[in-house]
Amino acid sequence: MHKTVLCIEDNKTHMLLVSRIVEAEGYELVRAEDGPSALKLLEAIVPDIVLLDVNIPGIHGLDLARMIKDDERLADIPLIATTANVLVGDRERCLEAGCDEYLPKPLDIRRLRQVMRDYVNGRVSPL
Repeated sequence: MHKTVLCIEDNKTHMLLVSRIVEAEGYELVRAEDGPSALKLLEAIVPDIVLLDVNIPGIHGLDLARMIKDDERLADIPLIATTANVLVGDRERCLEAGCDEYLPKPLDIRRLRQVMRDYVNGRVSPL
C-alpha cells in the first residue's frame, strides 16, 4: 500500500526539498500551499503523515493543527511541524497545538527522513 505525505508549505524551495526527500522514500506527496487548500484536500484524503509549516497563509499552522486534531477522522494522523520559529517556547507551542514532532528549519534531511519513516511505519505512536 502506497504511503501518502501531505506537505503544507508555501515556500517553493522548501517544498522542492521535501518533495525530493518524500519521493526518494517512495511515498506519494500531496501538496498544499496554504491552510484553506489543506483543509479542502483533507476532506478528500487521509494522509499517513502531515508535514506542516507553521507560517502559512490563510490559516495559521498551529490553528490548522488544532483543527486537524479536533477532527475525529484525522486526529490520529501524525503532524510534524516544520518551522523557522526557533525561539524559546516555539517547540512547546507546536506540541501544545497538537503536533507530534517539531523540526526546525533549515530542515535536517536525515532527521526528516527518520521522523517520516518512524511515523509512517508505526514505530512511533501519535500522542
